[in-house]
Amino acid sequence: MTTAVDNAVDVRDLHKSYPMGEEDVHALAGVSFTIPRGAFWAVMGPSGSGKSTLLNLLGCLDRPTSGSYLLNGQDVSRLDDSALSDIRLQHLGFIFQSFNLIAQLTVEENIALPLYYLGWDLQDSARRARELAASVGLESRLMHRPRELSGGQQQRVAIARALVNDPVVLLADEPTGNLDSATGEEIMTLLGSLNARGKTIIMVTHELDIAAHARHRMHMRDGNIERIEGEG
Repeated sequence: MTTAVDNAVDVRDLHKSYPMGEEDVHALAGVSFTIPRGAFWAVMGPSGSGKSTLLNLLGCLDRPTSGSYLLNGQDVSRLDDSALSDIRLQHLGFIFQSFNLIAQLTVEENIALPLYYLGWDLQDSARRARELAASVGLESRLMHRPRELSGGQQQRVAIARALVNDPVVLLADEPTGNLDSATGEEIMTLLGSLNARGKTIIMVTHELDIAAHARHRMHMRDGNIERIEGEG
């Protein structure tokens, strides 16, 4: 029997509305689902389906209008901005389509940056960054800056940075969107290997071949879940 503590994510009747003039636009219309620890989910849907709104809520970048969201058993639905910031820093990792690296920092410094905000010692931070750089095949690029890297290498840096705090959930927003197909497949192979080692991954994508790497696929439309496909 699966319990709440077995789930990385537990969403119940989640709504999100935005005021637009005299009316409210319902971006999410009461979605419910659970994602066990160690799962790999893809969230799909056309523009306006609610997938980006959902990712923002799962990433604690926004709060729902109503409903509950438990992250690793903790209800984060009603936390204030400061508490949500702490949750993001301590328990979540983010991978973006545009990489979001800091141009002035080296690979090692970009990877280690979240640890600075967590108060880590500089030597320990550098050691952790080097370990993760090696894990994504960038041990020889530690002193390079983003402009000296290919798109695929920049995304590998972003993945290493997302892993530096050992997050409960890794959130990926169109992680291959700025990459050619071959490099995109390399990134998906890397994400697959991370998942095989137990990392929970939730990925938004509009590409069917990329979504096929996930073990479950959630299809959204008009703020609702149309269907969920996958194993188990």
